[in-house]
Amino acid sequence: MLSKTHTPHQTFVSVKLDAVNMLYGNVYRGALMTMLAFSGLVFGFSSVDEVPGKLVLWTLMMVVSLARMADGWWWQYHADLMARKADPVPPAAEGDATRPTPSAGLLTAAVSGSRAGRAFVLPHTAYAGFIRFAIGNGLTSTLWCVYAVVFYHQMALLELASTMVILSAMAGGAATVLAPSRAISSFYTTLLLVPISIMALIDPGQEYRILGFLGVGFWLAMLSTSAQSNAFFMQVIDLKQRNSELLEDMQRERAEVVRVNQALVEANKQLDNNNANLEQQVTKRTEELFELSNRDALTGLLNRAGFKSQLNEKLAAARQHHTRLAILFIDLDGFKQVNDSLGHLIGDTVLETVARRLSAHCTADQLSRWGGDEFILTAANINESNAVTLAESLRIAVSQPIEAQRNQISLDATIGIAFFPEHGTQAHTLIQKADFTMYQQKRTQRGAVCLYNEDIYHHVRLEEARRAGLAEAIRNNELTVYYQPIVDASTYEVVCIETLLRWRFRGKAISPAVFIPLAEKSGLINKLGTWVLERACIETLELDITPLPAVSVNVSILQLLEDDFIAHIDRILTGTGFPATKLHLEITESAFAQNRVAIREKVEALKARHIQISIDDFGTGFSSLSQLQLLSFDRIKIDKSFVMDLSSGNEAIIRATLMIAREFGCQTVAEGVESVSQAQRLRNMGVTHLQGFYFARPMPAAEFTHWFHHKDN
Repeated sequence: MLSKTHTPHQTFVSVKLDAVNMLYGNVYRGALMTMLAFSGLVFGFSSVDEVPGKLVLWTLMMVVSLARMADGWWWQYHADLMARKADPVPPAAEGDATRPTPSAGLLTAAVSGSRAGRAFVLPHTAYAGFIRFAIGNGLTSTLWCVYAVVFYHQMALLELASTMVILSAMAGGAATVLAPSRAISSFYTTLLLVPISIMALIDPGQEYRILGFLGVGFWLAMLSTSAQSNAFFMQVIDLKQRNSELLEDMQRERAEVVRVNQALVEANKQLDNNNANLEQQVTKRTEELFELSNRDALTGLLNRAGFKSQLNEKLAAARQHHTRLAILFIDLDGFKQVNDSLGHLIGDTVLETVARRLSAHCTADQLSRWGGDEFILTAANINESNAVTLAESLRIAVSQPIEAQRNQISLDATIGIAFFPEHGTQAHTLIQKADFTMYQQKRTQRGAVCLYNEDIYHHVRLEEARRAGLAEAIRNNELTVYYQPIVDASTYEVVCIETLLRWRFRGKAISPAVFIPLAEKSGLINKLGTWVLERACIETLELDITPLPAVSVNVSILQLLEDDFIAHIDRILTGTGFPATKLHLEITESAFAQNRVAIREKVEALKARHIQISIDDFGTGFSSLSQLQLLSFDRIKIDKSFVMDLSSGNEAIIRATLMIAREFGCQTVAEGVESVSQAQRLRNMGVTHLQGFYFARPMPAAEFTHWFHHKDN
């Protein structure tokens, strides 16, 4: 091996030199900013004649800043001089990347043990430079501190706020500029912010204490930033050290290669003819390997790897020339049926035919078989209208009948389109969004073209996030059961309480109108419904209310049709000890139109256990009187949409509902009662029970107990 490993001492020297170089690299800007900021504070708010001490401090700050700038110039001059002495390399050709820079020469002199003792001279120089820089920085921060502390009580609020803003800005810059030395950075930040912040904290004025709290908070933030910047700097230095080692290895290897090449010049001349033939074979084999690794074996189109490579090149060109690039994601409609019914051989023939037809609309580097029956096409420097026109042309080409082994096959295509740079700048993002657009279009209408829509994309992503969150809602304690009383229309006494599920996701309340349908679509409704029923039984038993009110729980049609629904009810009642006679289950009216036989069996099983059944949202569904007659129910709940507007039409519906209830011998509950006039009118019409905000809003169990005992007040 030609490479050699640096000793720990050499690595330390490298890091030290780089740290000092970086510190001195920013000394001019830092000193100049200090002079400007200090001058602004000294001369910007009051005359120096009024506060003569300011002029003294200003003079000291100018002297220190100029001295630091001179020290920075000396360091740079000395570093360049030592680099030239350490690496007397003749001028290299323009563009020679291996010619050492002055800083690289300085580093090489520091870590090379073969250069007559310079390995120990330069570390001493770096240490001295570090000490000088630290002293200059310390003097600067000390003068800032003295200024802030000495003249604190002479500053008006505006001047104090300006001073703290400037000190915070200087400290913020130091957190990164002084990153090579965490000690210097922390010391500088602390002297600038802590003393004046402490004085502001102990100041009797409220506004000054606020500034003090802000100063301390910013100081802590800057300490954290300084630590992070220092860690990043050390990582960069480590990477540079590794690169330096690689560069040295490369230089030694290059020298070795030159020596070997010189020894083989004669042999190479004799092998020229053979090499020429070998190069042709290698070139041919390379092309074959490229075709194998970047082309689809069936269609000859680019495969995923080849397309990604081409797409990245096209994106780079589009960035350079500020042009647009369209990504068309093509999915064949009906191909799966062809494969399943006619076999894979005919399916392969269909894919080959489709590939040839698509290829007629573009060049070879534009089209890819992404996988299965999916293709992707790129179109450069094109607008939305032309992209849609191109996509429709592709659809027409695909939809032409295909003859395969005496079978005439007709397909169509759904195409999603995304654009660079509007919809993304990275290849995977654009492909994902074009794919997403295609599938969203496929869900609504197959055989169509669709442009990417950001609102739909974010809506679907939000729904996916909510679906995932809902699956973990119970484990994360995000669900709460709320209770709303149902009262007797004549006495206003609480006879039952309805349970309502509430969900807070990522700190925000999600409407049941949003998450209940989501739970039904994602198959979570049974799990949630069982949890709500069990929590309602447990919490109702824990209520400090006598006598125990009945509890009414909504049941989804999906829950009701589950084979083990009755078993779940039995398990919950047995496990909690809740009396079945106090349990009411609310079933939406529209549920009775589905699978009437199964629902009737479930309702009869519930009634056999003395569980009462309520028909919820009556009047909004499509059940018929004949269907209701087949079922045994105890209560009809009149939907709030009829109660909120007691117009003549709605009143007629309510009276008709009351007549039906009387014929079936059941009670009625009017939902959504919000005023005393509504309550009185509904009671006069014959409604037996009322529910709504007029009596109480839904609330957690603890609040419900408090409300119950104070409701008469």
